[in-house]
Order: sequence, then C-alpha cells, then structure tokens
Amino acid sequence: MQVVVTGIGLLSALGPSLETSWLRLIAGESAIQIGQPFSELPPRPLGLIGETPAQLIPLIEQVVPAALKDAGLTPPLPDCGVAIGSSRSQQARWEQYLVNYLRHQAIDPNYCPEAHLEDWLSSLPHAGAIAAAKLVGATGTVLGPMASCATGIWSVARAFQLIQTGESNRVLAGAVEAPVTPLSLAGFTQMGALAKTGCYPFDRYREGLVLAEGGAVFVLETAELAKHRGAKIYGQILGVGLTNDACALNSSEPEGTIAQRAIAQCLNRSDLVASDIDYIHCHGTSTLLNDRFEANLIQKLFSQKVAVSSTKGATGHTLGASGALGIAFSLMALKDGFLPPCVGLTEPEFDLNFVTNSSTHDLQNVLCLSFGFGGQNAAIALGKFLG
Repeated sequence: MQVVVTGIGLLSALGPSLETSWLRLIAGESAIQIGQPFSELPPRPLGLIGETPAQLIPLIEQVVPAALKDAGLTPPLPDCGVAIGSSRSQQARWEQYLVNYLRHQAIDPNYCPEAHLEDWLSSLPHAGAIAAAKLVGATGTVLGPMASCATGIWSVARAFQLIQTGESNRVLAGAVEAPVTPLSLAGFTQMGALAKTGCYPFDRYREGLVLAEGGAVFVLETAELAKHRGAKIYGQILGVGLTNDACALNSSEPEGTIAQRAIAQCLNRSDLVASDIDYIHCHGTSTLLNDRFEANLIQKLFSQKVAVSSTKGATGHTLGASGALGIAFSLMALKDGFLPPCVGLTEPEFDLNFVTNSSTHDLQNVLCLSFGFGGQNAAIALGKFLG
C-alpha cells in the first residue's frame, strides 16, 4: 500500500512556517544566536523561536493546524490517527513545579505541594499527542512515541505502519520539542556536549550541539485517498528501519553494526539498494562522537558520490523533533529539486560529498537518519510519488 504525505506544518528558529524555514535554509542562513534565557546559567548559542523559551502545547497548537490547512483538511477528523512524539514533552512544566515547591518550602517548611499540582495530568509525557488529537477531533489510535533524538522518525514510522496495516487511512504524525530548560542546558553542559559559538556539523573544528526548539507535523494518507480528494502530494514514504544498540546510555555501539542493520532494513523494505539513494539527510549533531560515527557509517554503506548534509547548523538541534524537521526538509528537496546545504561546515573532517551550497538536483529517493541516546537508530526512505 502506497503511503504519501499531503500536508506539512513546520516551525523552527528559522521561521514560523515551512516556506520561510525552507527558503532561509537553502539560502544558507542560520537562526542560531547567543542567548541567556536563564540568569543562573551562562550565555550559549541557541535556536530559539522567540525571545524567550517556548512551551510545548503552544507549539503543537501552531504546527497541527498548519499541517491540516496545507493538506486541505478541516477538523473534526474522527477517523484520523495521531502519532505525535517528543523526547522532552512537558519537562519545562515539571521543572517549574519543582522550583515553585522549593520556593514555598523555604518560606513554609510544612508547605504541601499538592496544592499546586492540580493540573499535573495535563503535563504527562503524551500531553502533546493528546493536544493534537483534540485539535483534530481524532477518536481513533493516538500514540505519543518517545525515543530520544530518534523520536521524529519513529513517530512517522508508526504512522506509516498504522496505514500499512489498515488500522487508519490517514494519520497525523511528527514530533515537537521545547527543550530549552535549565535542566536540559545544565545536563548537556555537564556532558560537555554543548557548543560555545555555533553549530558546525562534520567540521574539523566542530564544538558540539546547539539546543533548539521546533517541530514538524505531517498528514500521511493512502495514495488512493489522496488522489480521490485531489490532494497535492509532497512525496511517498517508502520504508523505515528501527533498531537499538542495547549498548550504552549516551553513545552508539562503536562499530555501528546495529545502526547499519537499521539502514539495511529500511532499504530492503523500500525495495531500494544503496546506489538508489540520491541524498542523505544526516543526523549531524556537530558533536565529536556522533559526526564521526555517522560519517564512518555512510562511508561503509554508500558511494562517495551520494550527496550528504545536516541542517542543524541552520536550525540547531531540536532533539526528538530533529528527525521530523529532517523529513520535512527532505520532502521539500524532492518537491523543489534543491539540495539543502550543510550550514556551518567550512572545513570537512570526513571524505564525503557534502552539500556546502544549495544546488539543483533531480532527486528520486532520499534517506533521512536519526540516532538517539540509548542506542536508538532510525532510518526512513522517501521518494517522489509517481502515481
């Protein structure tokens, strides 16, 4: 069964819409700026959408209607499935709960925190998926995948599977992230993973990741349903591959054998071979370990001719939503015939065919990769819809 994408809603530091973000991306612009949203922490390069850190639900309330409008759909859509993930979800609210508790307890040692937790149910990890379901009026399957930085691809993969199995004819899928919180910044700082000046994927002098906000949501449908209602089609989901290293909490299995298996599964399920891939949208976090691991992986499996780039130098790293943004930019590359550049890359450390400036290219099949903490490996193949 052919599964196609008929609508995209996207919000990133590059802009409030898919169109704005895409145009700035292919122009080689970066939205990363030095900021200090929390006075107790030092300034850092960040990919903020506004002047202050965003909240999850307001972002959901922007990207979901944008995806539906783009697809030409009007809620309620009771038969539409939902698979909206987030690796951090409502973490910001839980941090605020703790801050409030500590403040009150300092004044009154007998303070009872339950008085300020009456709305805690709305802050559970699947809150974003529930909020999206309410906006859509969905009464069927609602999923809230959480797989670290592989969440975005995993969410779209689950939606793809729901349609393939006949459980749904249409699914709203993607991931949204509002991860700029004191705990996230302090945690990544403790790990030594944060950049000091900017994001430079695959560069010899890369410094680390840049934390960012954003999300992308897609309308997936059967090709039959999309053609029946005359919907525009961005591209086709060809296949997915999902594996887990079961190796370490914060690094990938060094040899990459399990990650290779995810890519092999994806290609096999897509009826493709490595030489069929025209472009790879990399995870490309700009950390020393990830970029080396991913570059070695690509060199083992693909020809040196395949075009490669990461868009995190433009948007920053949106953690669980990064794979969803990657899918959106890959679909735009298929649709418009432009390769998105690896913004921030000036001196490559690896011998790959990096896209340093946007250029036209007749793309047929693209591959999008994500790798998450805990050894999560995700690959999704996208192709032009030929009818």
